[in-house]
Amino acid sequence: MQDLFGNLTHIDDRGQAQMVDVSAKPATRREAIAAGQVRMQPETLEAIAAGNAPKGDVLGTAKLAGIMAAKQTAQLIPLCHTIPLHKVEVQIQPNPQLPGYEIQATAVTKAETGVEMEALTAVTIAALTLYDMAKALDKTMQIENIRLLKKTGGKSGDFVTEAP
Repeated sequence: MQDLFGNLTHIDDRGQAQMVDVSAKPATRREAIAAGQVRMQPETLEAIAAGNAPKGDVLGTAKLAGIMAAKQTAQLIPLCHTIPLHKVEVQIQPNPQLPGYEIQATAVTKAETGVEMEALTAVTIAALTLYDMAKALDKTMQIENIRLLKKTGGKSGDFVTEAP
């Protein structure tokens, strides 16, 4: 992203990566919603839905992992700011037409910078955890289509993705 002067905000005058100083920005309410999918064999979807996965509660574990991951985003992505999260919600719904699961995460803060990366991290780690919990049933599962759906708040304004 470039600042008003055309300079890259995450690059210093020597071309080195830097964390952007957001201390002069006002803390405002910001929300981001991200989504992704885990595609699998129909039999795997049925086994997870029936609670017949060898490792136990696949969906509950994946949901909790997503929430926990959102809280660790700044430790995982080098230039992300540590921000207070006021809400993280992860929803995992079956989609027999995929077949597989649709994952959606919402992150909310009141801070100087946004929560897009936290929502995307929640979706990604929830998907990886779902894979890990069910890989004994199906090693062909595919994690797909992780994307930002919506973000509100902040200097750059609101964003809503176009429907696929």
